[in-house]
Amino acid sequence: MYSASDLRKNLKIQIEGDPYVVTDFQFVKPGKGQALYRCKLKNMVTGSQFERTFRSVDSFEPANLQEKHMQYLYKEGDQYCFMDTENYEQVYLTSDQVGDASNFLIDNIEAEILFFGSDALGVTLPNFVDLTVTQADPWVKGDTAAGNSKPITVETGYTLNVPSFIEEGEKIRIDTRTGEYSTRVKE
Repeated sequence: MYSASDLRKNLKIQIEGDPYVVTDFQFVKPGKGQALYRCKLKNMVTGSQFERTFRSVDSFEPANLQEKHMQYLYKEGDQYCFMDTENYEQVYLTSDQVGDASNFLIDNIEAEILFFGSDALGVTLPNFVDLTVTQADPWVKGDTAAGNSKPITVETGYTLNVPSFIEEGEKIRIDTRTGEYSTRVKE
């Protein structure tokens, strides 16, 4: 059990049978009376958000969440298919559940899928992913108006700015947390 003093950003708790994540947190100590904890909570199943104030005596159950190591297979319409590498069961996530991770999904990439009971809630990719550059304009020597970077497109369709020496066909490493270029990959 968590007490109100354990509340912090990104803590996952269960309220009335649903999992919530704390998205914002404020500790308030009025002049008189007991301390208050103001939180913004996001329902991990429906995505709805609301604010709630808790007293220091309130307690919460930890959310019954588990992560499974799965492999991305394919996209079908608005659904992304992942396979459990142990028992070969397939799970489908919607575009909303996958979110920005769709910019870095390539066939057979390993990912962590978050489950609440038997319901899949979201996906966590590895911190770095290697993608091939599919479109990059050539850099013209002396073209300093654009600085030392240029926009490129990778195999998933994601567009980002990279140093000017990156060329079409090269593999680059991208940080999936920020979506930024990290380094060139030697093959």
